Amino acid sequence: MERRDFLKTSAGLLAVGTFAKGFSIESIQAPPRKFAFRNYQEKSSVGRVKIVTPDDGYYIHTFFDVCPFSPSQQYLAVNKLPYQGRHAIHGDTVDICVIDLENETIEKVYSTKGWGYQLGANLNWGRSDRYLYTNDIIDGRAVCVRIDTETKAIKAFAGPMYHMAPDESAVIGFPLEMIDGYQDGSATQVGYGVPSFGDRQDIIGAPADQGLWKTDLATNQTRLLLSLKDALGFIDDPFYKGANCYFFHSKYNLQGTRILQVFRGVFPGSAKYHPTLLSFKPDGTDLNKPLSQEQWSHRANHPNWHPDGEQIVMNVTPAWLGEQQMRFCSFHYTGSDFKILSTKHAGSGHPSVDATSAYLISDYYVGEYRKLGYKDCPIRLIHLSTGEEVAICEVFTDLDIRESTFRIDPHPVWSRDYKKVCFNGAPGGVRQVFVADLSGFL
Repeated sequence: MERRDFLKTSAGLLAVGTFAKGFSIESIQAPPRKFAFRNYQEKSSVGRVKIVTPDDGYYIHTFFDVCPFSPSQQYLAVNKLPYQGRHAIHGDTVDICVIDLENETIEKVYSTKGWGYQLGANLNWGRSDRYLYTNDIIDGRAVCVRIDTETKAIKAFAGPMYHMAPDESAVIGFPLEMIDGYQDGSATQVGYGVPSFGDRQDIIGAPADQGLWKTDLATNQTRLLLSLKDALGFIDDPFYKGANCYFFHSKYNLQGTRILQVFRGVFPGSAKYHPTLLSFKPDGTDLNKPLSQEQWSHRANHPNWHPDGEQIVMNVTPAWLGEQQMRFCSFHYTGSDFKILSTKHAGSGHPSVDATSAYLISDYYVGEYRKLGYKDCPIRLIHLSTGEEVAICEVFTDLDIRESTFRIDPHPVWSRDYKKVCFNGAPGGVRQVFVADLSGFL
């Protein structure tokens, strides 16, 4: 990949360097722009809820398990999409924006074509407010990009990013064009990587030379952390015989001591994926299988680390315990200590808990909250000790879309001090980002 020293990034910016050393990319110079936050459902919301994005486009944050608040919590990282209601096409760009929550300004800091409707451009903060990380497609490769919010310097690295190590030492990721798959639904799942490009070929079987890649950000060296072949061998489940194998969701715990990894098997001629949950150390050793394919098959979704770094929180239907309803559950990364967090409330959406395990937040899909009689999607806040549930507020998410791949989900996510919640919504049918301040309620 050192055959060219000069090339253009997805946004037409000049990139200079090599993947071995890292590309330096010319920066975007656009000063912060003032705008006014808008109060939302003042009389009916829990806490103080504001829309914190301008009404000049379509905005989302990243995901329910990636904190959009900067380490100081003064800034919020958001994606400004070029459109909504049609597929993300290779070549179309998303603007990466930083919102100053104290001064009510927004600043465009980068543009990238490495995006999808569910994660946007996958924005991850480093250890300070200075560095913000995203992905881009450069010289035919989907790679991690670092944005220096102080100097505006941009640097591209050699490997892809699905998630950032909490000490900012490395990024991990399966090839992002493989995660997203094709628009016909083949491979894994559209909206979580980057639009497919080039001459990408689907994976056959479980190759030894493909899997989860780890890029050291100090040396810019990328290595295969865990191959698909080794993962399948460890899982040792005859169910996957004949399946083509992929990695999907990859996630460090907050302590940086373990990674959880969703493994998926897709059978030829089918777009349906069959997951198993793995966990391992950051060097790829000490593999565990906290949730098997058979357990997952009873209907489960959205694994997420508990803040303690030991437990995993997830929607699971624990049929092996005689339970037929999907519930909010937790279990150790080895699979032991399985608990149903609430038998009073049905599991749904994208759950996460605070550091004390006192509160759980989640949301619903459109079909779920319609059946319950809600007009709009409630942002769920459940006190796990008392079983009390309240809606922080309700937000419109029922966009008039033809396909679920470009739906909008609230993806509620805690702030770093667990006093605020950030989520998506679409008031008036336009994607916006909200922040609920719960400091006077919790």
